[in-house]
Amino acid sequence: MELTSKQRAYLTGLANSREAIFQIGKASLTPEIVESIDEALEKRELIKVSVLKNCSDDPTELAQIVSERTHAAVVHVIGKKIILYRPSKKKPKIELPKSGPKGANV
Repeated sequence: MELTSKQRAYLTGLANSREAIFQIGKASLTPEIVESIDEALEKRELIKVSVLKNCSDDPTELAQIVSERTHAAVVHVIGKKIILYRPSKKKPKIELPKSGPKGANV
């Protein structure tokens, strides 16, 4: 799933007021964490994940792996926080801004 810069900015703004609901620690990515993130994305669409200091993996690499396994888009990686987005298959709640033609003010 590809997001435009306008859509990324919109989702980042929505995520600012949200707390991280998952923490990745020393055990790194376990199948259980990936499954839980997948379920949370279906319910919430936009989630924030925190990478703890005791995790030796790079947050950007972790974000990429999680996005591939859950078919989600990486909205942003800020320090040790990862923002992920995937529209719900059953009940989409978040409506993304439309991306118009290049150069158009939409």
